[in-house]
Amino acid sequence: MSKIGFVGLGLMGSPMSRNLIKAGHEVTVWNRTAARMDEVVAAGATSAGSAKDAAKGNDVTVTMVGDSADVEQVVLDQDGVIEGAHRGSVVIDMSTISPSVTRAVAGKLREKGVEMLDAPVSGGVIGAAGGTLSIMIGGDRSVFERCTPILEAMGTRITYCGEIGMGQVTKLANQIIGTGTIAAVCEGLLYAARAGGDPDAIIGALTGGAANSWMLENLGPKIHDRDFAPGFMVDLAQKDIRLVLESAEEMDLPLVLIPIVNQMFRSAQRMGMGREGTQAYVKVLERLADFEIDGS
Repeated sequence: MSKIGFVGLGLMGSPMSRNLIKAGHEVTVWNRTAARMDEVVAAGATSAGSAKDAAKGNDVTVTMVGDSADVEQVVLDQDGVIEGAHRGSVVIDMSTISPSVTRAVAGKLREKGVEMLDAPVSGGVIGAAGGTLSIMIGGDRSVFERCTPILEAMGTRITYCGEIGMGQVTKLANQIIGTGTIAAVCEGLLYAARAGGDPDAIIGALTGGAANSWMLENLGPKIHDRDFAPGFMVDLAQKDIRLVLESAEEMDLPLVLIPIVNQMFRSAQRMGMGREGTQAYVKVLERLADFEIDGS
């Protein structure tokens, strides 16, 4: 059993922290919106008054927040994790943020004798609830090995990707492929439906061949059923795409597909779909085509 602080109890962080409790760890939680702590405290956690207090006395502090600036705030600001974490402890940031910001935060922690792993995840709310997340790790390998039992309480595919920041690089590569795939799924299903195809038959045929993907299997039926509830929100996908484009700019790396996906998700946001699932991408295409997949 480890003593763990957990900062950030949103759609992902709340079930992840509860899985740590289920695994027998002693968990102290803090969230900027205090009411979100109630459910996790009811599951056995202890509440803290600040990120500093969540880290104090714990072997590991996990952060799971929205963006680069959020990580800098909860880790480095006054009353942040850095003020409570003791020498030799570890911060595991499981947010999806900028690789360069990750390296800068790790440098500040290292000055105080605190280690850091960047450990972004894939698998959405379903994976967070089921403890089946894919977790991509950057940082010192010995620190990673020490923290593996904690990571195993939250995910089933845990991959060491290299030095600090490489977890984030791997996650952003995942987002390029994932958002590009949902774009292709939406376009393919719209094309087939507009040509008069039966969406059930189309999805059944495509999932049995080379075009199959997690996106097609899981989001294809939701598109057909007009179910746009979020497993992963448009707003978060757009944030990740921004991180991809910023990182590519730092490397002077040309990307072709992802800027188009960026504009389509931005259109979805402008159309009021920011808090819907990424499958809402299809509604932008439908608006352009003046045709919905259900045939209207």
